[in-house]
Amino acid sequence: MGPERPDPIALDDRALVERLRRGDARAFDEVYGALGGRIHGFLLRLSGRHDTAEGLAQETWLRFARSATTLDEDTRLAPWVFTIARNAFVSHRRWAMLDLSRVVTLGAFAESAPLPAQDPESVHERARAIALLERALQALPVASREVLLLVGVEGLDQEEVARILGVGYDALRQRLKRARDQLAAEMEKLEKQTKTAGRRVASGGTA
Repeated sequence: MGPERPDPIALDDRALVERLRRGDARAFDEVYGALGGRIHGFLLRLSGRHDTAEGLAQETWLRFARSATTLDEDTRLAPWVFTIARNAFVSHRRWAMLDLSRVVTLGAFAESAPLPAQDPESVHERARAIALLERALQALPVASREVLLLVGVEGLDQEEVARILGVGYDALRQRLKRARDQLAAEMEKLEKQTKTAGRRVASGGTA
C-alpha cells in the first residue's frame, strides 16, 4: 500500500478562509503544508524545469499571501491556489522560452500508486512506464499538459478546472478529450520507437 497523500480539498475551507481574511499566519502555514508539494509538482511538470518550478512556486505563495485577506468567504482554497500557480506560469511564458526537452521525474505518479512486486523485472517495467509517460507528457502542447495534470494528477473537479483555465465546462471536456487522445497517440509513438530501437540493439544493427 502506497503512502497516503494529504487531501487539501477535505480541509475545512470556510474556517481557513475566515482565518486567512483575519491575517492568521498559522492558517497560511496550514494551506501551504497541505498544498505546497502539489503546487510545486504541478509547476514542475508544467514547465519541465526544476529552477522554473521553484521560482514560480515562490511567486505563487507570495501572491497567495498578498491576497489572502481579500478572499471571498466561499472561496475553495485548492482551486484558488492552483489558479494562482497556473496564472504565474502563463505570465512566465510570455517572456521566457521554456526548455521543454529536459526530462523530469513524475514522482507523484510513483508515490501515489501501490508498490508493485519487488522482483527486478517488475521494478524495471514500472520505471520504464513512468519514464515513457513523462516523455509523452512533455511532448504535448502546454494547454493539453495542464488540463491532464489538473484533472488526472491533482484530481480536481472538472468544473473547478474549467474555472481555473477560464473556459466553459463543455470546452473543458473537449480539451480534456483532445489531451487524452494526444497523450495516447504520443505514448503509442514512443512505444513503437522504443521497440524498434530494442530490436536494432538486439540484432546489432545501426540503421
